[in-house]
Amino acid sequence: MVTKQQLNDLPPDADLRRVDSLAREIFSDVANKWALLIIEALGEGTLRFSELRGEVEGISHKMLTQNLRMLERNGLVDRTVYPTVPPRVEYTLTEPGRALRATVDAICEWTQQYLGRIEDARGRFDG
Repeated sequence: MVTKQQLNDLPPDADLRRVDSLAREIFSDVANKWALLIIEALGEGTLRFSELRGEVEGISHKMLTQNLRMLERNGLVDRTVYPTVPPRVEYTLTEPGRALRATVDAICEWTQQYLGRIEDARGRFDG
């Protein structure tokens, strides 16, 4: 557990509470459904664009492209282009990306563990 004192000791760029912090920008980038699903899919290994799109149901070509660029910009995904015709492009997680995948896996496990309770709570709320 992070204490208030530990949060106060953070440099400004690392403090998620600050609107102008780099940490908040990074958190915002990676804490979206598509980024999390892409990270989960790439955790299984290197994939080509079309393979990745097949693994992440419902994602559009545009959203996959945007999220892959953002993940690459943040150093979480490596993009390798092979000089073939047509060009072959592969994506793989970097070391920080693999470390983040452990957190994504924990979120997936939490979702599966509490799915029934969440569904019950939604039913009570909506009913």
